[in-house]
Amino acid sequence: MNIDKANKVLKEADLLVSAADVEAAIKRMAQEITIQLKESRPVMLCVMNGGLIFTGQLLTRLVFPLEVDYVHATRYGHETNGAKLQWAVKPQLDLKGRTVLLLDDILDEGVTLAAIADYCRQQGAAEVFMAVLIEKLHLRKVSPGMRADFTGIEVGDRFLFGYGLDYKGYWRNAPGIYAVKGL
Repeated sequence: MNIDKANKVLKEADLLVSAADVEAAIKRMAQEITIQLKESRPVMLCVMNGGLIFTGQLLTRLVFPLEVDYVHATRYGHETNGAKLQWAVKPQLDLKGRTVLLLDDILDEGVTLAAIADYCRQQGAAEVFMAVLIEKLHLRKVSPGMRADFTGIEVGDRFLFGYGLDYKGYWRNAPGIYAVKGL
């Protein structure tokens, strides 16, 4: 995608959630996470690359002892349709006996998050929770009724970008949650 096409995508997109509303959702999530996990010395596991912005903004609001690690597993790459799960980096911290909170940009079908959660359990994690900035509301979840433990914003079934979500590798940095026109 060239710069003109990338700029056109943003210009034509529908702004679904403003930056102020995203920040308010992250603040609310931080309060909920603090109440539930502050005594557990959790491992916060950022799912790269999408979870980077969300994780960075959330962590500074969690004022209790925790450790941070990351994993890079994806089904999309720079495409708009998912494919086979690909692992680039697995967690470096020992998860045995630990409470793990997966931090990701979106829960869509849940294939990636479910696979990462299963991996954490296989590594001996005592508990695995999921926190997502965006949860899409549809019936195509990998497990019927799958939900994140902590959700910032719920949206309909559109192709989104901004605040970590990308469109063909671009616009993770968009200041809000946008839907691609026509998708």
